[in-house]
Amino acid sequence: MKATLPEPSIRPMQHSSSPSDEELLLGYRESGDPKLFSELVHRYERELYSYLRRYLGDAEMAEDAFQGTFLQVHLKCDQYEAGRVVRPWLYTIATNQAIDAQRRSRRHRMVSLDRAGPKEGEDVGKLLDLLTSKEPTPTAQLTAAERAEWLHRAVDQLPAPLRDVIHLVYFQELKYREAAEALNIPVGTVKSRMHAAVAKLNEAWNETQSASP
Repeated sequence: MKATLPEPSIRPMQHSSSPSDEELLLGYRESGDPKLFSELVHRYERELYSYLRRYLGDAEMAEDAFQGTFLQVHLKCDQYEAGRVVRPWLYTIATNQAIDAQRRSRRHRMVSLDRAGPKEGEDVGKLLDLLTSKEPTPTAQLTAAERAEWLHRAVDQLPAPLRDVIHLVYFQELKYREAAEALNIPVGTVKSRMHAAVAKLNEAWNETQSASP
């Protein structure tokens, strides 16, 4: 009688459904299959580019930082710990690439709204909902575009630690824990910076309204 082979200890990746980010990265690390790497890049292409564009305020710098991010993913995939969520790990690398780009260029950041993502209005609404108004009438007269422009300018003027948390939590919708991992700071620090950022935005919001005719 022919002996029955035992089941393998590691199941092959299931192709009947889309593999997770973690499966793609581990599969690429083990096999070097460029299709797996390309799929991971494709999944995050729009999201990470949008984040870097907001962070850097420059399309060319954002493109360079995006390319640098996935170059580092390729080079450091052996350092990825199985079981770690890929998304905040990617944001950690992308943030470091953006910081390096700023150091190299020494250019002032500029707000850019011409490549807003499909959820831009939703993101702006979520953040503006946190802002209280002493005089709500002037804001009711602002268009959605004006509100979005005001918010991006106000966020751009925040100190870098507060601005980074706002970008990750509100615009990229990372959880506090994921943002903490991406920025390499405690979760409590993320929360305190969020409170400080919202307080500053709220102050600027009311000042803008008070100055309105």
